[in-house]
Formats: sequence, structure tokens, C-alpha cells
Amino acid sequence: MTNSQPIGLFDSGIGGTSIWKEIHQLLPNENTIYLADTKNAPYGQRSKEEIIALSIKNTEFLLEQNSKIIVVACNTATTNAIKELREKFDVPFIGIEPAIKPAAKNSKTQTIGILATKGTLNSELFNKTAEKFQDTTIIEQVGFNLVKLIEEGKMHSEEMTKLLYAYLKPMIEANIDYLVLGCSHYPYLIPQIKQILPKHIQIIDSGEAVAKQTQKILEEKIGLNYETNSSSIFYTNADSKVLTEILKNKYPVIQKDF
Repeated sequence: MTNSQPIGLFDSGIGGTSIWKEIHQLLPNENTIYLADTKNAPYGQRSKEEIIALSIKNTEFLLEQNSKIIVVACNTATTNAIKELREKFDVPFIGIEPAIKPAAKNSKTQTIGILATKGTLNSELFNKTAEKFQDTTIIEQVGFNLVKLIEEGKMHSEEMTKLLYAYLKPMIEANIDYLVLGCSHYPYLIPQIKQILPKHIQIIDSGEAVAKQTQKILEEKIGLNYETNSSSIFYTNADSKVLTEILKNKYPVIQKDF
């Protein structure tokens, strides 16, 4: 089954490009359209109603571009809005949730850390998942201002380093052996996080699992693109500088108000 329509992805900013990279690596022939709703970032501090409304608006934009599947490349939008999106739109959705399961199953200390946004940690979906692992101590930490600094191009700033130390130190002291990154922005911080964490602590994010699930749904229900001249287009409704830098100037970035 062949289908050359694009995969649509959205996030509250540039973070979901970490998910896009995993999908593009696994499925290089697929056309992709990425929407960065940077003007409204971060979603983690918004109400559930706001997150649902923004997610609906983003989905409508991607469907106007003829997307065959929508990847909600944002933990906060997935945990707060994916149920409503699936009810409203007749298109498959792939969500992204913190990877608690592999961390809890493999933890030797039975203590894991989760670094995520307030919106994700407070969501019903996250708490339902966490409840399944009663034997594991889950140290939750809201990553206040991490997304904001990434979106402002201050990924390697002194302020970022101080925040990461403050957030990770209590987890290290609590004897975690797995750190789950519960926001698609955070994989960009892995080099700095590794400098802070002891070597035995494993870092898990959801990117690879999301890419594999996208492939599975395309193969089973919608169809893959077998043409080799694929295109990737990125849209943002704010300054495109940071998004362009993250993509290393390799792909077109269109600044558009939506």
C-alpha cells in the first residue's frame, strides 16, 4: 500500500524536532510537515482547556496540508488532549508519553526519576500510567523554565546549567538508576544532563518508540511512501532563528501566523 501524503507533526515549539529526527531516520522516504506553535509555548504552564484548543488548531492546520497521520510530538499535548483529538478527527494520531514502563521494569533500585512539564505531571493520563507501577518509587520533577530557555536559544547558558543541577541533584540523592525525559524538548539537553548524572544512571526518552509506532500504523493502515525524493517542511508562528539553527539550515522553515 503506497501513500505519499505527508506525516504531520506538531509541538509547542522546537522540541518535537527530536521526535521528527527519529521518524525521519527510520522512515527517510516519508514526506513530513512540522508545526512549531512557538508563539504559545510552553504548553506545560497552560490549562487543559487551552492545550486542547491549541492542539485542535494545530491538527486542523496539518490536515489542511493533507497530512495522512498526526504525530503529537509534545508530551503535554498528548497527555492532555489526545483523547479529544481522536474523538474529533478521523485520522490516526500517534502520541508521546513519558517512558515510565521500561524504566520501572528495568530499575534495580526500584527508584526512577521523571523530568517533565507541569502539564504532563498533572495530567490524568500520566497519573494513570504511574499508578501501574506501585512497587517503583517515582521521583517527579517539573522542569520549570527549561522549555523557555531552549526556545530562547539559551540551551547552553549558565542559567540552564544551574536549573539542571537543581532538578537532578535530589533525584541522584534518592538513588534513581533511570531518568525519564518527559518532554520532547529535553533530549536536546542530554549532553549536559550526562555531565551531571553519575554514569550508571540511564536516560530514556520516547523518540525511538514513537518512530516505530508511526511506522507500524503506516504499514498496517495507511500506507508508506516509496518515492525517494521526500520533502520536509517546517512552519513556525514566531521567530524562526532557533528552529533553523536546530535543523542546521538543511530544511525550509516558513514563518507564518496561524
